[in-house]
Amino acid sequence: MGAYEKAYKESIDNPEKFWAEAATKVHWYHQWDKVLDIVNGHYRWFVGGCMNTCYNALDLHVENGRADQLALIYDSPVTDTVKKFTYRELRDRVAKTASVLVSKGVVKGDRVVIYMPMIPEAVIAMLACARIGAIHSVVFGGFAAHELATRIEDAKPRVVMSASCGIEGSRVIHYKPLLDEAIKQSSHKPTSCMIYQRPQARCNMLPWRDVDWAEAEEAASPVDCVPVDAIDPLYILYTSGTTGKPKGVIRSNGGHSVAMKWSMDNIYDVKPGDVYWAASDVGWVVGHSYIVYAPLMHGCTTILYEGKPVKTPNPGAFWRVVQDHKVNVLFAAPTAFRAIKKEDPKGEWIKKYDISSLKNVYVAGERCDTDTLHWVQDITQRKVIDHWWQTETGWAICANPMGLEELPFKPGSPTKPSPGFNVQVLDAEGKPGKPGELGNIVIKLPLPPSCLMGIWENDTRYKKSYLEHYPGYYLTGDSGYIDKDGYVWVMGRMDGVINVAGHRLSTGGMEEVVSKHPDVAECAVIGVEDQLKGELPMGFVVLRDGIVRDEEGLVAGVVQLVREEIGPVAAFKLCVVVKRLPKTRSGKILRGTMKSVADGTEWKMPATIDEPEIMDEIKEAVKKLGYPKTK
Repeated sequence: MGAYEKAYKESIDNPEKFWAEAATKVHWYHQWDKVLDIVNGHYRWFVGGCMNTCYNALDLHVENGRADQLALIYDSPVTDTVKKFTYRELRDRVAKTASVLVSKGVVKGDRVVIYMPMIPEAVIAMLACARIGAIHSVVFGGFAAHELATRIEDAKPRVVMSASCGIEGSRVIHYKPLLDEAIKQSSHKPTSCMIYQRPQARCNMLPWRDVDWAEAEEAASPVDCVPVDAIDPLYILYTSGTTGKPKGVIRSNGGHSVAMKWSMDNIYDVKPGDVYWAASDVGWVVGHSYIVYAPLMHGCTTILYEGKPVKTPNPGAFWRVVQDHKVNVLFAAPTAFRAIKKEDPKGEWIKKYDISSLKNVYVAGERCDTDTLHWVQDITQRKVIDHWWQTETGWAICANPMGLEELPFKPGSPTKPSPGFNVQVLDAEGKPGKPGELGNIVIKLPLPPSCLMGIWENDTRYKKSYLEHYPGYYLTGDSGYIDKDGYVWVMGRMDGVINVAGHRLSTGGMEEVVSKHPDVAECAVIGVEDQLKGELPMGFVVLRDGIVRDEEGLVAGVVQLVREEIGPVAAFKLCVVVKRLPKTRSGKILRGTMKSVADGTEWKMPATIDEPEIMDEIKEAVKKLGYPKTK
């Protein structure tokens, strides 16, 4: 039995023993009374244990010989700035910022909303909250006022921490007016706002409410870490819900720390002192887990990047960061690599940089088509590890556990379930699917440490969204199958399965085929309503830069490709070339919104969309195909 199989078996057969051993890598003020406690559908890990997440991320390393090692490197091509912080320097700034929060009345259990750009103060804010036991809720910087207001309304923060502006490419986004408007819209009013004034655009302050962060921090005396219970919440992170009202996922302190530490060793195969770069945003779960908490708990150097994969200033941006900071592990969304590939299909830019420090590349956040995966592998000459997880889980449900045992690769699959995740596929009636049979992906309870404790102040919604669909299982909301070798294949959201004349087909599977066309940079396939067949697939393709093709010929080629690989059963005939696809700021394609446009049903401009004007282009493209049909 290999190392992975042995670890996985123990994690499923004896989860208490498995995770108790993993927890010995975390610092505890005193140990837990019970490893796992199940109360009314909630799975609580390390009950009775007392610890502090910030202590594990900073103070522990300062005390154990890493005080002068770099903890954080801030690299901002948009402001032409690089700043570096040792563990001691970061600990000192966090301790003083935490002191400012205490002076504003923040105590253990209070909420603090963090609405910040990708600057060091965003990381400092999160750790300062963790230091004093306050629950932080990071809202993606630049979110519209209404979306920020709904989160303030729900979390009811005592303090909001923000900055005067953010920078998106070459655009300066003024945060303060958005924050002021959000507070105006919300019935809950925070007592104070800590504002970090950036030189690119200073803002007006309200003397009765706003505090100049830098001045207050300068005058503050540092405070120590506050011991918290393992099951006390560390943070609330809002994720989009089907109702339009965001769901506040709650993460506990203890279980989160244990899983983060375990994953760094066993999934990412990184050692203390390594340089780890998750090219994400602190507003997303990847930023929480793998920009801030896991690398610092593990004694790594983490990178905070304020820029894009392209145009800041060119498609060599990622490779420059790898060279300049000697990055050992790079983790990004497939969208980032598709953007680089679109502008630099032959990989010319990577040749200008020395990426010899790079061990592995990890991708997650959406399905990674095999074409992109192979392209990244070819130009980097590194292994590309696709892994699958969710905001709700906080770490990988499935991955190739590179630090435990490297399993054979199957491009298109995120490999096998991580220890602790009992992944199964069930049909609509709740019966287990046969190997290779498409169904709904679920996780048999209990969920391992670091998965959501619940939904903030909405237990009914937590149970309805995740636990009631299949009693005894957590519903991931994704569809897919498990093959005969136990590899998991995630084909998209459950609503990414379309029913064409009684045949259940995966739009993700069709996207996989379309992306093989040599002229296609990226694509999206959605299901649209059809009177005859129930649903039909509709494809949107973006061409690689520099490709000039007759659209009719290109579409014919794409249609033929799907016909050859999936068969006439796919009924794939609707296809259109577009300049770009509508995406969230984290890079996820807004397939649901595109479907609403094509079906002619009511839709709302998503708050998370990167460039709202793209939706006009989509409307035109859909019209070209004769949609929406008049009902």
